Amino acid sequence: MICAFIAEHKARFGVTPICTALTAHGCQIAPRTYYAWAQRAPSKRALWDTTITQLLAGYYEPDEHGRRPPESLYGSLKMWAHLNRQGVEVARCTVERLMRANGWRGATRAKKVRTTIPDPAATRAPDLVNRQFAVEAPNRLLVADFTYGRALAGFCYTAFVIDAFAGLIVGWECSTSKHTAFVERAIAQAAAFRARQGNPLQNKVIHHSDAGSQGGFNRSSQHLEHGGLRWGGERTGCRRCRWVCGGSGRRIERCDRRCVHRAGLSPRARCSVRSGG
Repeated sequence: MICAFIAEHKARFGVTPICTALTAHGCQIAPRTYYAWAQRAPSKRALWDTTITQLLAGYYEPDEHGRRPPESLYGSLKMWAHLNRQGVEVARCTVERLMRANGWRGATRAKKVRTTIPDPAATRAPDLVNRQFAVEAPNRLLVADFTYGRALAGFCYTAFVIDAFAGLIVGWECSTSKHTAFVERAIAQAAAFRARQGNPLQNKVIHHSDAGSQGGFNRSSQHLEHGGLRWGGERTGCRRCRWVCGGSGRRIERCDRRCVHRAGLSPRARCSVRSGG
């Protein structure tokens, strides 16, 4: 380390003055020690590092056209495996060290968006369906969920309300945020849609969705008394939207976030927003 320091500053101060100043401060070193260090042959490790660095540079550095091979997407682990498959027996730690020293890194996936954020302190409403999603008639079980899609400006969130009997989407709403209001609008749209058809939601209709705490979903009754609904509760992690929608021609690609509502009373219908035991 001392010799490397001298080599870094010798062009400005000279070798002998640097050795004199270091010796005066208690770090004894003679000029001949530095010259012996500078004239020694490179170690086997240094030569091997140079070889591997040149190989890695061929993958991670752009060519004259500014392009890189597909292997430039590899991280240290995949690159180590790739080099060994090519017959270059190199240690994984060597690849990691050299990639880190040269600032090379593979492609990383974007951070996954969490749409289910359960609140363990929130009161959970009872599971009124016991994970049984087969019903004998429409307007018996409404399954709610919401998903998201990437857009140029961020994410777009879509809430669905599905009649479990036929897998029909009876209400939906899009929003640029995960707040409670747009989920409420989807449920209100489902109630209005059934009313326009002449089949309004009657007594014992169950509304079912997962637990979550984003946007105040656990606030008492979620102000949904206007829809004539009484809320139950649900557990996270359920993929019932895929089960319910199978064979209906309507399928939700991702079902990662649900809401939960505390029990509340309403004269017209009864709803559960909690799944699984």
